[in-house]
Order: sequence, then structure tokens, then C-alpha cells
Amino acid sequence: MIEITAEREIEASAEAVWSVLTDLDQFRAWNPFIRDARGKARVGETIHLHVHPSLGVPLRFHATVLVREDNRVLRWRGRVFASWLARGDHSFTIEPLGAGRVRFSQHETFSGLVPRLAARLLARETRRGFEAMNEALDHRVHRVAEGRVFRARMPQAHVKEDRP
Repeated sequence: MIEITAEREIEASAEAVWSVLTDLDQFRAWNPFIRDARGKARVGETIHLHVHPSLGVPLRFHATVLVREDNRVLRWRGRVFASWLARGDHSFTIEPLGAGRVRFSQHETFSGLVPRLAARLLARETRRGFEAMNEALDHRVHRVAEGRVFRARMPQAHVKEDRP
């Protein structure tokens, strides 16, 4: 079993951090580690993820949301192909530190054959990814608060009407 944790203090409310963290459709606009996330951050829901570690080898997998405590905790469990091969329990925690300040942390526990075989590499790459994401989350929260963020739009289907 491998455990990795990365923390960052963010000058923002828990609600502001939570809002950015749970807006999964916008990850591609700001998140350098989890490049894409599709689904709903609700207990029992499946999230489809595309992670891009610094090695440049992308990884796609799905995870099931296990815990959601608004403005505090989001936790999911994912696997690659089969649980015996690689599984990860990932949690995001927002801890209020006082007026307008929180500690944001990510924690992952990996298990399975692949994590055992590549423990050092996995730990290094995951830590780098967590740190990059935590920094980007900090910047994104501030940009949203300053009103400098425009939501990326999904392509819309165009319907052409024939008019007489």
C-alpha cells in the first residue's frame, strides 16, 4: 500500500474552494493534473477521469464517489482495469483555519500489483501532480473571486429551421 498526501493553505472560504473543486466540467480549464473529469460529485455516482502525470503518459479511469460532505470532504475510489491490478482511494479535504482561510489537502491510498511494482515512481509522480493541482486550485479560486473566469462552454448542437 502506498499513501501520498499534499496540502496547501488557501486564502479563501471553504465554500469558494468547494465550488471550484466540485465543478468537474471545468477541470480542463485549470487543472494540470486531472485534465478532464466528467460526471457528478454525488455519492454513488461514477466520475470519468483523465489524469496526466508529469511523465506525459495519460491515464483514463473511472471512480465511484464514496463520500461527499459539502464544503469539507469529497472522496472517491477508482481502479485501472481490475482492483487487484491498481486501485486508489482519493480524498480531498477542506479544513477551515479561520476567517477566509482553509487548508486544502489531497490524500491517496494506492493498492494492487502495479503500485507495488512501481511504488517510488508512482509516489513521486502523484505528489507532483497533487502539488500542481493544489497550486492551480488556489489560483483558480482567486480568479473566480475576482470575476476573471469565464466558464468553458460545451459545444452546442445547431438546429437549422426552414422558414417559409
